[in-house]
This record gives sequence, C-alpha cells and structure tokens, in this order.
Amino acid sequence: MTREELKEKANDLPLAPGVYLMMDKCGKVIYVGKAKKLKNRVSQYFQDSASHTLKTRQMVSQIDHFDTIFVSSEFEALVLENSLIKRHMPRYNILLKDDKGYPFVRLSRETYPRFSMVNKPANDSARYFGPFGGRFETRQALDAVLSALRLPTCNRHFPRDIGAERPCLNFHMGRCDGFCRPELSAEEYNRRIGQAVQLLEGRSKQLLRDMTAEMEAEAEALRFEQAALLRDRIQAIGALAKKQTVIAGLCADTDIWGIYRGSGKCCYAVLHMEDGNLAGRETELFTAPMEETEAEMLSALTAQYYLPRAILPREILLPIDTGDCENLSEVLSKRAGHKVWVHVPQRGEKAELRTMAQRNAAEEAERAITGEERVAYTLELLRKMLDLPAPPKRMESFDISNTGKSDIVASMVVYQGVRPLKSAYRRFRIKELDGHPDDYASMQEVLRRRLQRAADGDEKFLPLPDVFLIDGGETHARAAEEIVRQFGVEVPVFGMVKDDRHRTRALVTPQGREIGIVTQQAVFSLIGQIQEETHRFAITYHHESHGKSAMRSALDGIPGVGEARQKALRKAFGTMKAIREADVESLAAVVPRSAAEAVWKHFHEIE
Repeated sequence: MTREELKEKANDLPLAPGVYLMMDKCGKVIYVGKAKKLKNRVSQYFQDSASHTLKTRQMVSQIDHFDTIFVSSEFEALVLENSLIKRHMPRYNILLKDDKGYPFVRLSRETYPRFSMVNKPANDSARYFGPFGGRFETRQALDAVLSALRLPTCNRHFPRDIGAERPCLNFHMGRCDGFCRPELSAEEYNRRIGQAVQLLEGRSKQLLRDMTAEMEAEAEALRFEQAALLRDRIQAIGALAKKQTVIAGLCADTDIWGIYRGSGKCCYAVLHMEDGNLAGRETELFTAPMEETEAEMLSALTAQYYLPRAILPREILLPIDTGDCENLSEVLSKRAGHKVWVHVPQRGEKAELRTMAQRNAAEEAERAITGEERVAYTLELLRKMLDLPAPPKRMESFDISNTGKSDIVASMVVYQGVRPLKSAYRRFRIKELDGHPDDYASMQEVLRRRLQRAADGDEKFLPLPDVFLIDGGETHARAAEEIVRQFGVEVPVFGMVKDDRHRTRALVTPQGREIGIVTQQAVFSLIGQIQEETHRFAITYHHESHGKSAMRSALDGIPGVGEARQKALRKAFGTMKAIREADVESLAAVVPRSAAEAVWKHFHEIE
C-alpha cells in the first residue's frame, strides 16, 4: 500500500481500544502496539514525520500494510499485545527473551509423580509451574526444593525399582530419604510432593507454619527423632528464599524495579523483598532501540515479565511512570487472585529501595560493557541521529573568538572517534575582515582556507572529516555549508546549539532541523565535550593573541624600535609591566642603547 492509502485506512479506524500489527511487504510483523484509541494512534505514524524519532521513521519506511484487533478494554489490549509480541518477535519491539528463556517445571500424573524442567507446557494431564527465570537458576532451585524435602533426584522409577537395589549415594549423604526402600509409603512420598508444590506456588509461609505445627506435635508425643528431621527440613526450606533467585521471586511480596540504558547495553534489576527483607535479586541485560525512552522500555519489560506468570507479588515498585501502571495492576490482580499494586514510590523507604534497584541495574550494565563497545555504541548512535552513511571516524569543530574588530581568531579541533587528536588542531587569524566583527564571514574565511589547504595537498589538513561541527546555530551552519558546497566536497555540516546554561542542547542542520541530543547521554556528553574543547582552544589562542597585540601597540611609535626589537623586548621581559619598570641598562642588554633610552624615555614621559 502507498503512504496515502495507509493514511486513509488509519483514518477510517474507530476511536476504540485495540492492538495493531505493522507488516512489511513480505507480510512479516515488524511492530506490535496497543492503543486506547486506534484511529488516533495509528494515524500518527503516517502524518508529518518531522516529529518522529529515528526508530519510528525507519519502521514507517518499511510498513507495507497493517492489521488491527479490537478489544473491549485497555488492559485486554495490554495482554493481547504481550501475547502477539511473544508470538511474532517483531524487530522494532523490545524483546525480553524468547520462549527458551522461560522454563517451566512439570509434575507428571502418576502414582509416584516426578518433577522435570521443560520449555513450554504441553496439552497433557501433567501439572505445570512457571514460567521461571533462566534455565540454570530454575534447575538449581528445583534441585534445592527436592533436596530440602529429601525427595529423590536419581533416575530410578517407582514403584518398579522399590526394593530392587540398595539406596544410592544421595540417601547416605542425607540428601534423600530413600523412597526406593520398601518401608517408605507412596502416601509419604506424595505428601512430600505436595509440600514441594506449595513451595513452587509461592506458599512457603503456609508450608513452614504447617511443618512447624507438625514438628511441635511430634515433640509433644516424644518422637524426638522425627521432630529433629522435621526441624532440619524447616531450616532447609527457610533458607531457600535467601539462596535461590527463583524461590525468592515466588516468596516475595514486593518487587522493586530498576532500569538503566548504558552505552550499548541496557539492564533491568528486580529486587525481591519478603516482609521488608531482601530475599533475592534478578538482573538481565537486553537490547532496545536507541530512541526508546526508559518509560517505553519499562512498560514493555514489565508486561513481558509478569503476564506469563501465575505467582505474583502484592506490590510492584517502578522507578518511573510507564503510563500503564493502572492497567497492569488490574490485569495482574485478576490473574493472581489478589490485589497487585503497581506504582512509583515518591518518598520514604520505598523510594530509597527504588534508588537501590536503579543502582543495581546501572552497575550490572556498566560492568558488562567494554570500552570498545561504549565507543562503537556512541558513534553508531550519532550516525543514526545525523543520518550519516557510516559512524564518523573523524570530526572537525570550529569556533570564532574576538574582541571587537581586532584580534579575531578561530580554532579547529579534531576528534578521532571519541578522542581529541591534538596533533591535528589548527589555529587561524582572520585576515580578510574589514570593519565591524562578523562571525559568519569569519567562519566562511576559516573554512575556505582550511579546504583550500586540503585541495592544495597540504598533509596537515588531510584527510577531510566525516562531519563539520560549527559552534553556532542554523545561520552559522548555513554559512559554513555554502563554502563546503563551493569546494564540491560532501561533508555534512551541523551547528551546535547551546541552551541558556551554555551547554550544547542540540545539533542543527543548515536547513534549520534541530536534532535533540539531551536524552541520549552518550552523544550529549561527546558533543558537549567537543564544543567545550573547541571553545577552550579558541579562547586560549585569543588571549595569547590579544596579549601580544596589547604589548605591541604599547611599543608602537617609539623611535628606533621596530618590529624586530619589539619582539626581542617581549621575549626578554615577558610582560609590558616588566618593560615599563626596567632601567636603561637592563633595556640596553636587549636592544641598542639609543633604542633603550628611547623606550625608557617613552614610558617615563607618559608617567
């Protein structure tokens, strides 16, 4: 479909909640989204693209057609959106994990049921728990549950192998009660399985209360050996929530989220709290489109994290408002059978916990990022923002500094990747300007001389950069682009626009299109560093030049003191104050006596 046809189809949609699927020309789903009012949301994609992010413009350019599914409420749209994302894995959606990352625990239906770990539930008579986190953590947690309850983990089949052989090593190590022995009944085995089920359903507190009551009853009946065995199992179960991430998540009554976008990697952290105590922590690295906001990332992550789960905490604390808190609370409450409160804490202990979760996410992401990845991420992000054909390897930045119409100088700072290349820095003194100062004309002169030197084969001005950065706004960039066009070179030009705190807040094209950089910390830091370094280099040169000019003007007009002798005096004494205060003998050590006497007489007559 053409863009106009897509726009017309979007405008025909009703103002109703639903889910939309964007598809490319091959029919592949590339994005799934939800909307409170489908018409308003979908039609935005096909309006003026100037307000779109780079990610959205790229996605829209690949849309061939779209489909919609109407639902009766916003939270139904939330559930359906998550389901469709899991099914289609669209490239422009944030994807937490594929199905292999969400293992389930299966409990078979037989006289002696056994636990196993599977990728997804099957349509059989077995019972399934989950999904849980990573496969390794889930396997560890399942083994810990079986060990705590002293259930078998060997490959023997019951009742076939009961009494067939001596108990295995697990029995002698105290990890299993040896249900392969004839003296242990199927009733006891299934009672232990029921206790394991309680743990996997997150009902550890109820289980511990029941087992404690049983232990006390055994002790009152003077069956101390049996009471001691129950005591050991109670202690083992109580330690599970503190040691196993999966079990901690099941036992938690509060989850605290942190999220962090690093240079190349993003990370979320979930702290599981039980009765106000930290029971466990989960962290995971993930990838997200560079233009995605933290709120958008968090909205997608929380839906994908919680909606498949049957066991949910009573409170979920988020670092920022996603706009879906109310809907997610309603969905999760219906699923859990109890109230689940999703909200953003504003103050107090919960706000401090939120900060701790944020710090966990940040530290985990930064630890996983190498220096090379950080550089590559920053330059790739800059490439996308500026629509360059490749990440910029060399960038040149220019700034003008002046005092009135005199002493107008310019600086050229070179960055190779994200590092300054100081050996390639250059300084210019403006020569062609007459009358009042003109930053635009000065910038054009500097670029003209720089490009001419490159055209003449001067190695000090080669190679040409991948991008020119001009200290100034749209008019400065347009003046610079005019010179670049005259030389027939294809180097894009961007102005560096400052805010009222003199920080570079955006880049601007010669045509006036602003590219905001404040929300992209990596690019914001790099461009700010380039702008500050260019300004510093220009100001330093201007101060040096202005100081020499002031000294030169004070020595002008003295008989017998020309440019060479002025230079010798400046070199010998350093400052005008030192020359002014020197006696004739000291001056005569630098210039002839007649000139020395003229200098001394000049300053003392003035005084």
